Amino acid sequence: MKKKLALFVAAILLIPAFSFSNIFTFKAGIFFPKAKSDLWQYEFDNMDFTRAKYQNSNFGFAFEYFFSREISFVLGIDGYSRKKLGTYNNYVISIGTLDNIAYYYALESGEGESLVHVFNVSITPIQLSVKLTPFGRGRKLIPYVGGGVGVYLWSLTRSGDFVDFSIEDEYFDVELEENRTGFALFDDNSIERSKLSIGYHAFGGLMYAFANRITLEAEFKYNYAEGKLSDGSFQSYALFDLSGYQISLGINYWF
Repeated sequence: MKKKLALFVAAILLIPAFSFSNIFTFKAGIFFPKAKSDLWQYEFDNMDFTRAKYQNSNFGFAFEYFFSREISFVLGIDGYSRKKLGTYNNYVISIGTLDNIAYYYALESGEGESLVHVFNVSITPIQLSVKLTPFGRGRKLIPYVGGGVGVYLWSLTRSGDFVDFSIEDEYFDVELEENRTGFALFDDNSIERSKLSIGYHAFGGLMYAFANRITLEAEFKYNYAEGKLSDGSFQSYALFDLSGYQISLGINYWF
């Protein structure tokens, strides 16, 4: 819902670009997050999340302005978001009777309650590109390549159970009647909302002349960007990886 709202608002703001553009493009595709930073790794190592679960559809549009026969400028926006509820792997809640604080320990015999939290990522890049059509535009098939810079609007949320492995302590297990080692468990509600980062991208694709003033396109794009984390439990992590690969199909209208 947030992704669609962001695209709608951006469309309203960029309506004046219609009067200057030579091509308008609407596209839909799949975004594959690169997910290489330590926060991503924490989620993949300790939760039942995988990179595949964070692949998702995305939608976008672009305005293209001709500069010469082979060169044009493109102003575009895409939207991606993914919200998943996950369960910690091999760990459950145990309540120590000595201090009544919840601790986290390795599940060995099926005892205890599951630990879960939501991890939500949203990325909306607004990008300015230089696009090259080396053989011109007067062909049935029009290959192209390009790249540029962008402003990446992003947000990040983690809510639910969070285990801090840097805080280790012993507690008394009532059922086993022995001391065990666990890790501190907290209710997490860390939010990075409406953050901005600068990033880069490169792309290549093929346009096919389908009808008068209409072409179809297939495109591969690579995005590179990182975001600075500053809120709640996120503060202990390095830059958050916003990079990813995007495969899309689009329809172009030529003015």
